[in-house]
Amino acid sequence: MADFWIILTGTLVAASCGVLGCFLVLRKMAMVGDAISHSVLPGIAIAFLISGTRDSFLMLVGAAVLGLITVFLIQTLQQGGLQSDASIGIVFTALFAVGVILISRNAAHIDLDLDCVLFGEIAYVQWDTLIVNGYDLGPAAVWMLGGTLLIVLVVIGLFYKQFKLCAFDPALAAALGIPVALFHYLLMGLVSLSTVASFESVGAILVVGMLIVPASTAYLLTDRLSVMLIYSVLVGAASSAGGYYAAKWLDASIAGSMITVAGILFILAFVFSPLHGLVARYQKRRSLKAASA
Repeated sequence: MADFWIILTGTLVAASCGVLGCFLVLRKMAMVGDAISHSVLPGIAIAFLISGTRDSFLMLVGAAVLGLITVFLIQTLQQGGLQSDASIGIVFTALFAVGVILISRNAAHIDLDLDCVLFGEIAYVQWDTLIVNGYDLGPAAVWMLGGTLLIVLVVIGLFYKQFKLCAFDPALAAALGIPVALFHYLLMGLVSLSTVASFESVGAILVVGMLIVPASTAYLLTDRLSVMLIYSVLVGAASSAGGYYAAKWLDASIAGSMITVAGILFILAFVFSPLHGLVARYQKRRSLKAASA
């Protein structure tokens, strides 16, 4: 049963991150997920200092607020003339450093482990269960991640056309009266929510990998956004299951194995994709040379 819960947790993370990752990749904002995953640390620490409890909902709120602040600061620096990569690097390292200082200065009062926040431990998700009226409903992480995935799917489903147009042509979206800035921050809010919801169970590293790698793999396999979203979720789910069994076989980190499998799938798509793979491009060049000869 432990195998099922671990794979299900990884799949839920992969599904929510995979859907959002497609929009981040299309908007050339893949590393924003990395920035948010690190810069929300002070939000977690402040929420704990104020509430005095490790209540997941309060930490979720505190971290989500810091995630939106991160996006706002990155946008402000970019509008001020700073390059995108420099803006991301400055904001997330500065905020992450503030979070480290808050935790280290209040170590006696904060029952938080930096390694847990950053790396998580998906192998232990089955031990932290949700109990209601004496009934064990299964791992709390599964319920939190399932609720997060539901929110992501509902929001994306309701505003799919707006998100799609903002990703491909924000100028046209603005001309049609779509509030581009609003949907930008809504997307970033969903990224913050998914990132923070996954912290305690899987850690930031696995979240960043699932935000970027499955979506990038799907990007190589299709030119249709709807299909890309499905492929991204499938690649993430396959990476979760394959990574777990690879970790058992190698006696290695589960999160690391999941991302390694995702990386292998990306390499296979990069080489053999019928649309954009190296083999397909080589064959096209050969056919063009043969036609011109």
